[in-house]
Amino acid sequence: MQPQPEITQRDLLNRSKEIMDAVQRGQAFVVTCDGHRIGELIPLRRRGRFVPRAEFAAMSRTAPAISVGAFRADRDEVSDQYAGDPYVR
Repeated sequence: MQPQPEITQRDLLNRSKEIMDAVQRGQAFVVTCDGHRIGELIPLRRRGRFVPRAEFAAMSRTAPAISVGAFRADRDEVSDQYAGDPYVR
């Protein structure tokens, strides 16, 4: 991981479009004021990307098998079986 470049508060003000475009491309910056590090400007995590059907199918073929019984037991252990009607209990 490369170190984040430092930019001054004035740079951020004067070059905001250029800096924000770089953030959108994934670049992070440390913002300074009077030579002191005061914050970070970092890109937000990207949302999940669309996975084409063929790629999903290829990944699924190599995925480990799932035990339906173990899955149901785990689900039942952590879920509220009576969530629909609080008076059933």
